[in-house]
Formats: sequence, C-alpha cells, structure tokens
Amino acid sequence: MMTEDEWENPFSVAEEPLLIEPEPPEQTPAPALVVLGRFQPFHLGHAKLVGAALDYSNEIGLPSRIVIGSANQPESLDNPWTWEERKQMICCWLATNHPNVEVDVVAVPDINDPPNWVAHAEKYHGRAGILFTSDEQTADLYRNSDWEVVESPLQVRESWEGWRIRSTLKMLSTVSEREASISVMVETIPEEVAELLWDEIWLKRLAFLGRPFEAVG
Repeated sequence: MMTEDEWENPFSVAEEPLLIEPEPPEQTPAPALVVLGRFQPFHLGHAKLVGAALDYSNEIGLPSRIVIGSANQPESLDNPWTWEERKQMICCWLATNHPNVEVDVVAVPDINDPPNWVAHAEKYHGRAGILFTSDEQTADLYRNSDWEVVESPLQVRESWEGWRIRSTLKMLSTVSEREASISVMVETIPEEVAELLWDEIWLKRLAFLGRPFEAVG
C-alpha cells in the first residue's frame, strides 16, 4: 500500500485477498504525528519529509510515528522489501540523522478498501492525531475521517518517485562493485540506506524479480 513513497499511492489494489499481517496491537497507540509511506525503498524524498515532520512534532510536543504501508504485499518489483527490512532502512537513517529523537515505527497491512483505510490504520497508528503528508489523496482521506492534516510541499518529485528509483536499483542489482553501486544510489537514497541495501544483499534480489518493470508509483 502507499505513497510517500509518499509519492506512491498508499491504497494499492491487489488481485487476490491479502492476509492481515501484522495484526494490530492489543491496545491502540496514543495519538501521534503520523507519517505514512510505502518506503520501497526509503529515499531522499522520504528523508526530507520525515525530517520536516520530526521538526514539527518537536515544536508542538506530539510524539512521532512513522507508518509503513503495504506490509502484507507479496514480493514483487513493486514491493521488493518486507516491512521488517523497510523498518531497518528507516531506523538506520534515524540512528545517523536523528539519534536523540524517539520515533515509533509501525507497519500496517493493506486492505484494498480506501474508504475504510483510515479506520483500519488507526488500529495500528492511533486515533485523532495529526497526519504529516505530501500526498493529496492521503490528506483527503484523513481529513474526511476528522484528522488534522499538515501538508508538506513535494520536492524533486520526478527524481524521487519510487518506481524510478526501483528501476535504477534493478539495473544496479547486477553490478559487482560496491563503491560504484553506492555512488549511484546516493543520488536518490540516503547513504546509510544505500550501504544497507548493498551489505545485506537486498539489492541483488531485484535481479531475480522477473517481469518487466512497470511504472506504478
């Protein structure tokens, strides 16, 4: 599910019913400033958005919560990394760039039902908080569910669209030189994340995800 890429639609549609994994926590989390994204992968656009959100949450004294969408999508070129791997990307970036900031990172599975999305997601990220977003569709859904929404302007959207970045990463997946590969990745991905993709061999799997690449957001 989702844009942030902010810029990837959070409300994807799958051909087959999806398992609801992970399950929501037993207790609904307290309200927070929520940043919602697919983070496939966590890129520089996300870094700008999350950085601005953390500054804003500090100003207003509200906890920050990063929400990973499409947690239950099967592996594909559109969804190469599990939600646990995406959480690692986010956490390694936070550890380097915001080491003293406490941030929750949670995952929400898709339900492929946009009108009921917010009620579903609230079980995971809490109710009655503030959504910090660059995505108009996401903003509208949350406003319609009586959430306060803070919109952050898009930056370098054409370069930081998720599908473009994944397309580049697929081409890099057969490159055998670490530094050469990372030097290309850091044009659109934080260095910490680029190194993680290489060192954990997460980049290489793109070479084996076999259909032609399509621009899906």
